[in-house]
Amino acid sequence: MFQIGEKVVYPMYGAGVVESIEQDFHGTKLEMYYIIQIPKNNLKIRLIANKSEQLGVRAVSNKEEVVKALEYVGAKKIIMPENWSLRYKDNLEKLKTGKLDMVTEVVKNLNEREKRKKLSNIEKKLLNTAKQIVLSEIICSYEIDTEKAEELLANLVLNC
Repeated sequence: MFQIGEKVVYPMYGAGVVESIEQDFHGTKLEMYYIIQIPKNNLKIRLIANKSEQLGVRAVSNKEEVVKALEYVGAKKIIMPENWSLRYKDNLEKLKTGKLDMVTEVVKNLNEREKRKKLSNIEKKLLNTAKQIVLSEIICSYEIDTEKAEELLANLVLNC
């Protein structure tokens, strides 16, 4: 169970903060709800607390976990299908997990592909979404600004 003020990651949206915990009826059943503020998208999400794990909501990684995930992906060899639809499906599935290493893989894979060949608009959007999710977790974990988070991502993953 998360607490008010706790930093969490919601797959496909990125890092946010549990703003409040409320009770409300879901049909005829009284449920606890998390109200999560996602600052990057200026979004509030309301979800049933006991379904949060099933939805992939998790605590923000600590600094050591962030570095470990970024270094792991940075050193990993890129293997991507050449077929556009298979590549898109593979990257989307990784993104949906909400796991830092998997989402970072999407950033690395699509960034490398973009260096070799122009990305389709859908893949550009996927790259941007994945990058924003990773950056939001780095920002929350390290309590740094976007520019410094981008530097960390570039140095550890994108080899820039």
